[in-house]
This record gives sequence, structure tokens and C-alpha cells, in this order.
Amino acid sequence: MSTYQDRYIYPSIFDFSDEQVTVTFPDLTDCHANGNNYEDAFEMAKKTLATHLYEIEENKGAIPPASNPTSIQTKDNQVIGLIEVWMPPFRSEIENKAVKKTLTIPHWLDKMGKANNVNYSQVLQDALKKHLGVTENKDV
Repeated sequence: MSTYQDRYIYPSIFDFSDEQVTVTFPDLTDCHANGNNYEDAFEMAKKTLATHLYEIEENKGAIPPASNPTSIQTKDNQVIGLIEVWMPPFRSEIENKAVKKTLTIPHWLDKMGKANNVNYSQVLQDALKKHLGVTENKDV
């Protein structure tokens, strides 16, 4: 199993046009963001970078090294920016995010559950944790 970094810093290119600011990452071809202004684009770029890196981690892929910003060529309407992401809180947020599941139970059991104000999501979580012998998130 690969070990991934907790902190990444990647150079990015901020491309300014009349309508928006587009951010691309030379080292990550499918990673780009945009915003209405510099601040908006910067925040979107951070979220996009974290999401992109997380997906690589989840797929057990190789995260490319960051280029030296001085080696990146820009045009007149572009500037280089460094984007830093701290992955632990991002990973935790994603891994603990609730996911919707559909289940099927007998009608009579549903009626009893509703009559007793049963929280189906909580019951399912508790039952799964008990069945799997876990009390909290474990790396899967």
C-alpha cells in the first residue's frame, strides 16, 4: 500500500479573462477550476486540487511530483500561483460523508418502525458496525 503525503503544494496557472479566472495545474492535466475573480478561483482551485488528489489516492495511483514554478511558461494574461492543500481534514470529511442507501424491508416491519419513530439510518449504521465489529472509521 502506498503512503500518501498529508500536505501538497502544486504550481498553478491563473488565466485572467474578462469573464472569469481559470486555474490549471501543469502537473495534473485533468485538474482545473474557475471563478468570478482571483479569490473565488483560488478557493475553487484548492477544493479541486484536494478532490483530484484524493481520487488518485483512492484509486491507488501515483501522485506526480510538483514542477518547479520557475520552469512554467505563462502568457501575458497569466500568473503562476502555488496552491497548498492539507489532506487530513479533507480525507476525514469525505470518508465520513453520509451516503444514501436504498433498502427493502417487509411492510409490517416498516409500519412498526414508523409507529415507534425509528431512525432507519441510525439503526442500519449501528447494525453494520456491530456486524463488522467496528466502532469508528477504519481504513478500508
